[in-house]
Amino acid sequence: MEIICESCQSKFRIADEKLPKDKTAFLKCPKCSHRISVPPVGSPPPPASEPDIEEDFFSFDEDEDDGYDATEKPFDFVEEEGKTALLCELDPAIKKALVPVLEVLEYHITEVKNSREALKSMRYHSYDLIAVNEFFDTKNPDANGVLIYLERLNMVVRRNIFVVMVTNRFRTMDHMVAFQKSVNMIINVDNIIDFDKILRRGLADFGLFYQTYKDCLE
Repeated sequence: MEIICESCQSKFRIADEKLPKDKTAFLKCPKCSHRISVPPVGSPPPPASEPDIEEDFFSFDEDEDDGYDATEKPFDFVEEEGKTALLCELDPAIKKALVPVLEVLEYHITEVKNSREALKSMRYHSYDLIAVNEFFDTKNPDANGVLIYLERLNMVVRRNIFVVMVTNRFRTMDHMVAFQKSVNMIINVDNIIDFDKILRRGLADFGLFYQTYKDCLE
C-alpha cells in the first residue's frame, strides 16, 4: 500500500500483510513525525497496484535514492494511541528499574546497545519517550551521540519527545541542568527506585506545559 504523509507529502510503501485487517493503524512519518492514519487493509481500494514489498521489520519503503534500509525500522506498526520509548541504558540494574515502569505505562520499548543503533532507530521512528544515560556508549557525557542528536532535532519534532537523562552527577528533577542538557527531566541513579513516581510527575508537567501549544496545532 502506498501511503502519503498529509503533512510533508512524503511517500512511503508498506506491505499489506503488515497492517491489521480489521482496524485502523497509526504510524508516524519518519521525516516530519506527523501521525498518519492507515485504514484497514481492503476497506478503501488501493491507489495503484504496487510491486511486492520486501519483508522487513517496519516495512516502510522509501525511494532508493534516499538510502533507506527498512530492516532498521523499530516497529511493524503502533496501534491507536500506542506509545513508544527508546531505552539507551547499558547498566542491567538501572534497566531493571526502568523497563517495568515503562511497560506499566504501556510503552512499546526499543532497547539499543550503542549510539549507532539508537540513531538508526530515531531516524526511522519518532519516539514519545527516550531514556538515556549521559554516559551511554561514551566516557565523555559531552560527547553523548544520542543527546547531541536530540539537541539538534527540529523543534517541532523535539517538542513531541519526552527525554529523561539518567545521571550520577546531578540532582533528580534539577530543571536548570535539564535546560542546559536540552532534556525534559533529570533522574539521579540514587533515586532510580522511585522512577515510577518521578516519571509520572515529569510527564504530567510536560503535558501541561505543551497542552496549549498542541491545541493550537489541531
